[in-house]
Amino acid sequence: MKQLLILSGKGGTGKTTVATAFIKLSNAKGYADCDVDAPNLHLLMHQNTDKISSNYYGMDKAVIDSEKCINCGLCMEKCRFDAIENESDYKVNPFACEGCSLCGYVCPVNAITMKKDVAGELMLYKSDAVFSTAELKMGSGTSGMLVSEVKKGLRDNLVTDEIVIIDGSPGIGCPVIASITGVDFVLIVSEPSISGISDMKRIIETANHFKTKVAVCINKYDTNIKKAEEIEEYCIQKNIPFVGNIPFDNKAVKAINESKSIIDEDTISGKAVKNVYHKTISYLLEKENKLESIL
Repeated sequence: MKQLLILSGKGGTGKTTVATAFIKLSNAKGYADCDVDAPNLHLLMHQNTDKISSNYYGMDKAVIDSEKCINCGLCMEKCRFDAIENESDYKVNPFACEGCSLCGYVCPVNAITMKKDVAGELMLYKSDAVFSTAELKMGSGTSGMLVSEVKKGLRDNLVTDEIVIIDGSPGIGCPVIASITGVDFVLIVSEPSISGISDMKRIIETANHFKTKVAVCINKYDTNIKKAEEIEEYCIQKNIPFVGNIPFDNKAVKAINESKSIIDEDTISGKAVKNVYHKTISYLLEKENKLESIL
């Protein structure tokens, strides 16, 4: 199984739009949405089967037994996250609790215990393809761990050795690291802006750390030609494959608002993304093709 991950760094670059197009162009039998804070790939892929849901448990949370509590206030005094409140009784604010368990350690009467906390929902769809995704509860952390569970759900339920497409997490932090881990190739959908270029460079550094191959494309390249040229020049300097430009397209906006992919309509962006797709797949399979030619 070859895992193609699509990342962008900053939001709004068109990562999910490109991922949806790639899924349809490849007729992928497996794909995942690792944007667990605000998943939206399912809106464009129109799942027609019921989802298989399961709870995702994050860090344990402290719970105070009011019957045992002697109101000494030590837990509130020692909590560095200000997660313990005292109105009529001492209680733990689950949104502020980091699960460190210090309060339970200092409690003289063992009134505080650590209990499992549902931090999100894992969702799996099985039809002609396997689709794995999840959604984190508002205010919950451990999103990187949940991303790993999404990818595990895809691997465990897939019966094909073909290419799978992963719509990665936004940003440049822990969820992105979890997204990159174990994949074969990363396509960065960049944006011709200062923040877009900065995030692209950070993702490239992270991918290099994991020794993962990377390619770059630019979405809405014609909104800032100078910055687009800067991205291409950077790729040339760093010997990073540049797989194409996708123009800004009003028809693409209309298609997405109608829950369609840009390749479902006659759009200039759809034609451009097809070229990006074919170049990306050729780089993904490059090592495999070289091996076959040797044999």
